[in-house]
Amino acid sequence: MQKLLSQESNSEAQNGVTIKEQIFNYLQYWKWFVLSVLVLLTITFVYLRYYVVEYGAASSILIKDEKKGGTSEFSAFSDLNIFSGKNNVDNEIFILKSRQLSQDVVKKMDLDISYFSEGRVVFNELYSDSPIKVIFTDKREDYNENSLSFVIRVISNKQFEVMNIEKKNPKRYSFGQKVPSILGNFIVKLNTYPIPESIVDIIVVKSTLEGRANGFRGRLTVFSVEKTNVINLGITDQIPKRSVDFLNALVEQYNEDAVRDRNQVAEFTKEFINNRLDIITKELGGVEGQAEQFKKDKGLVSLESDAGLSIDGAVDYNKSILAIETDLKVRDFLLDEIRKTKKDELFPTNVVTATETSSNYITEYNALVLDKRRLSKSATESNPKVKNIDLRISELRENIIQSLLSKKNDLAIQKRDLLRQRSLYNGKVYQVPTNERNYNEIARQQNIKQSLYLYLLQKREETEISLAVTSAKAKVIDNAYLTGPISLKKSMFYLGAIILGLLLPFGILFLINFFDTKIKYRQDIEGKVSIPFLGDLPKSESNEKIIQSNSRSSSAEAIRMIRTNLEFMLAHVPENACKTIFVTSSLPKEGKTFCAINLATTIALSGKKVLIIGLDIRNPKLDQYIDLPQKGMTNYLTKPNDDINNYIIKVKDFTNFYALPSGVIPPNPVELLMNNKLTLLFEELKKQYDYIVVDTAPVSVVTDTLLIAKNADAFIYVMRANYLDKRMLKFAETLYKENKLPNMSIVLNDTEVNKTYGYGYGYGYGYGYGYGVEEKELTFFQKIKAVFTKKK
Repeated sequence: MQKLLSQESNSEAQNGVTIKEQIFNYLQYWKWFVLSVLVLLTITFVYLRYYVVEYGAASSILIKDEKKGGTSEFSAFSDLNIFSGKNNVDNEIFILKSRQLSQDVVKKMDLDISYFSEGRVVFNELYSDSPIKVIFTDKREDYNENSLSFVIRVISNKQFEVMNIEKKNPKRYSFGQKVPSILGNFIVKLNTYPIPESIVDIIVVKSTLEGRANGFRGRLTVFSVEKTNVINLGITDQIPKRSVDFLNALVEQYNEDAVRDRNQVAEFTKEFINNRLDIITKELGGVEGQAEQFKKDKGLVSLESDAGLSIDGAVDYNKSILAIETDLKVRDFLLDEIRKTKKDELFPTNVVTATETSSNYITEYNALVLDKRRLSKSATESNPKVKNIDLRISELRENIIQSLLSKKNDLAIQKRDLLRQRSLYNGKVYQVPTNERNYNEIARQQNIKQSLYLYLLQKREETEISLAVTSAKAKVIDNAYLTGPISLKKSMFYLGAIILGLLLPFGILFLINFFDTKIKYRQDIEGKVSIPFLGDLPKSESNEKIIQSNSRSSSAEAIRMIRTNLEFMLAHVPENACKTIFVTSSLPKEGKTFCAINLATTIALSGKKVLIIGLDIRNPKLDQYIDLPQKGMTNYLTKPNDDINNYIIKVKDFTNFYALPSGVIPPNPVELLMNNKLTLLFEELKKQYDYIVVDTAPVSVVTDTLLIAKNADAFIYVMRANYLDKRMLKFAETLYKENKLPNMSIVLNDTEVNKTYGYGYGYGYGYGYGYGVEEKELTFFQKIKAVFTKKK
């Protein structure tokens, strides 16, 4: 039978722990799975019940681009070449989502101040429904960087109380009266009175500017429509009206910033032209005074009539030279201004002819400077886009200078040619009086100054036009509108709650089992060692220490099963010979004495004459189960000519059950157990009894049991569930393989009923199993109550 039990154990070990076993292992905790699912479903229901629905809002705008044929208000002034410029849609999206723009909108709409009313479960935000409005009149420097919360209670249409957030320290004020705070003074304005009955106290929360703006930015979506300049904006908010208001204010603020940036160029150009006009006006007045004085001094009236037709050719060349010198002056002025202008400052436009390369460069340069200024509000100098713009600005600045210098050189060459041709004509008109020649020089200077003066007047008027026309950069296609509530899929939430409710206890149980190194079930033993497994002994359902003959408890049935399997282990002992059974364990408190006394009792109840011996002489425990005298085995071993029958007693209430106590705890237990007298004693006792059950000491603690192991026909090795570490199985396996404990088998003690593999769906322990036992049918409610009151 030993071989059979060993083969059966090894066969099960090869199969390993099946999926079915794992399922049953977790199903025994089904109450926790049900409870977890119910709790999470309840939490989900409460969350969905008080969930504040968010609403979506959307808007569409068109970024105007005159170079691509946009029909803006500036089309009538396209010939002025002032408002041309290409808008990069990606850059505009970045600006629309910029931190600075969101902060400007929050400040403009006072969205950093929120109003709440206290509900039964949640706080309701009032927004435009708030009966009051808080206005900070004297803000501290750190106003935007700090937050503040307080409570306002309206007393009447003239007075209110201000309390801290805990509703303590109330102070009464009148509406319009300044209220001091850590962020500055504020006044409270009454919007509606009487206030709704549902609103008792109004909680005012002043948030930090950056935090509030980031909240709106996080919910804002901005994306462009492919192959167009159209940008779609969207946002979600718990208050529908606020989402619409925010989008409209965002587009409005964006256009205001764009107009302000564009006007900066025009203002700079206007200032430059006015400065030049002041200088040219003075120079022109001086030249005209020289001409007047020359005619007075020489007594001249009309010089042209004296020159005649002979100087018509010279006049034509003078006109050409005049035009060239005008262009040279303009370029000198512009070069001086560009060289004096600092980095990232705007250049004056419309000073040179629009068809020239330098004019296009200046327009593109100013557009890049404005782009950089806008990007710098939300990006640092190390931003790749900023670096690219800096590089392009430097290149354009150099290109402008080189273009002006190149054109200036061309004009100088033309001027030299014209002067050479004019000198030829001057040779022909030598008869023209010197006075006329001198007067022409003065007149030429006058014409130059006058032409430049008229030119600058024209450009100043064009600049004034650009300032007067304030067209928005973005045309609103669709004003902000609600797209509807963002509904939650409640079924998905409930499904998630059920899944999480199942996974949560599963994960906890998995971790507990993973880190638990204690032996719990017979599966933890079978397959891990080759030692035969006799059976498991479940936790006792009663307080009785010794099983009685009429007991039908799970422990009683388990002991009987173990006794039956033990007979197969003792099959090698002759039929009429005494069978000696030693009971031991790895550690103390594993229940070996309990197993030994109840095994002996069960055998005695079958009519066999049984003797139980207490050989755990260091820590005897038999007296906890039966009444025993103080003297016993140790007293017998220490006396040379003593009769063992003087120490053996008959157990009360049993016919064939006898006990030999351990005796007094000796100072030299090893020497006593090594005495040959003990071996002779066992030979003598075997002649008097059918079974001898010996309670021995734990083998991993002391060597006592190993010294007397040769006297045993079989060893029962008791392991206690939820107590013995699985690593101790190697120790037991070593004892078995080295045959230090002959005919060794294992009993698993103190297992949980309905948790051990076999109990509840195998052996039938704990279910009133037994002939003549009638089960009482329970009602439905009794069954439910039994589920939650049953001992684990």
